[in-house]
Amino acid sequence: MPPLYNRRPEPGLSASLPPVALPLAELLLRVKQSLSERFADSYWVVAEIADLTLPRFDGAHCYLTLTDQHQTSRGAQMKAQARATIWSQRYQQLAPVFEEHTGQELRPGLKIMLRVQVKFHEQYGLSLDVVAIDPTYTVGELARQRLETLRKLTEKGLLDRQRALPLPLAPQRLAIISSPTAAGFQDFVRQLEESVYAFSLALFPASMQGDDSPGSIRAALDAIRGQRQHFDAVVIIRGGGSKTDLLAFDDYGLAAAIGAFPLPVLTGIGHDRDEAVVDLTAHLALKTPTAVAAFLADRLARLDAVFDGYAGRVRELTMQQVQDAAGHLDQLSHQTHQAAQARLEDHHNALRQRVRTTAPLARARLRQQETQLSQQRYALQRAAHHAATGQQRRLVSLGITLARRFRHLHRRRREQLLHRRYQLQLAAERLLHRAEIRLLEMASNKVVKQ
Repeated sequence: MPPLYNRRPEPGLSASLPPVALPLAELLLRVKQSLSERFADSYWVVAEIADLTLPRFDGAHCYLTLTDQHQTSRGAQMKAQARATIWSQRYQQLAPVFEEHTGQELRPGLKIMLRVQVKFHEQYGLSLDVVAIDPTYTVGELARQRLETLRKLTEKGLLDRQRALPLPLAPQRLAIISSPTAAGFQDFVRQLEESVYAFSLALFPASMQGDDSPGSIRAALDAIRGQRQHFDAVVIIRGGGSKTDLLAFDDYGLAAAIGAFPLPVLTGIGHDRDEAVVDLTAHLALKTPTAVAAFLADRLARLDAVFDGYAGRVRELTMQQVQDAAGHLDQLSHQTHQAAQARLEDHHNALRQRVRTTAPLARARLRQQETQLSQQRYALQRAAHHAATGQQRRLVSLGITLARRFRHLHRRRREQLLHRRYQLQLAAERLLHRAEIRLLEMASNKVVKQ
């Protein structure tokens, strides 16, 4: 089978001669020349940075991978991709200007407008040389994304929901979301410790910059939500940083989580000019962590001053009421004294009148009672004499009876004593008699033995 080259001979070539093969280098050289002639100028293009390699040392170049995803006429998604290079000297000019105008560095995922020249190299292929970057396009794109985020938050009612939450008069139990090693967190703690008020702080560590920052902060919010009854407010703080570091705080998911959180959220994320989206959804946004600490201490100081003012006013009102009550009491005391004097005088007059009225009756009653007493005294004397006479007779009768009984008892006692004496004498005689008999027996026994 003959080799398949060009089936149709080119004009001016003989069909019988085989095609002449070109070296690859020559073909690519022709491509390079064609591209150089066709795309001799530079062009403004819009693309997204898919990959980025920043210079690692002075004199190094910046390498980018640019992508552009668009929809074809048939509705399919097509993704274009090209390599680009910012040479070292030009990078030193473009990067600072871009960061100054946009507030952030070149990074993957950023959509930019740049002026490029098409370059083709026989060994490395097609690439684009970046000769200029328009930072105003990126600023406008970031503003558009920010406006879109704010629009979605407004539609869901999350932009003003936090401000409707009441902040306690004395927020002292604080849940802190920050990096434990951040200087802003240390400054915040030091500022609160230097105040005269006591605060209870609970740190929920989170990454405060980078692509992982929104998810890390949302995880900390979820941890606080489960124990929100132990806290008065949530404080999100970080130290200073570039505008690139603050992009995480424009994240829609993080801003929505803060807007829907059930506790008041205070932010101090270390920016001086711009407001992040989370600042707009938070209950209160302050510039720095120390500003948040100063606000909390000042809030307690103002509350303390209000209480002192209330105490002074209560003291003044109390003293005024005491003085008014003392004057009223003096007046009542004077009126009471006068009324008592008048009432006492009335009672004295009534008493004197009653004395004058009852004196004759009392004297008649006394005379009657004297007569009755005299009669009762005479009756008592007669009754006493009669009772004494009866008692005397009774005593005489008892004396006679006692004398009789005494004589009877005396006789019986004397008879008993005589009888006892006789028994004793009889017993003594018996003992003597027995003793005599025993002596005689002993004497007779002694004679017999001799």
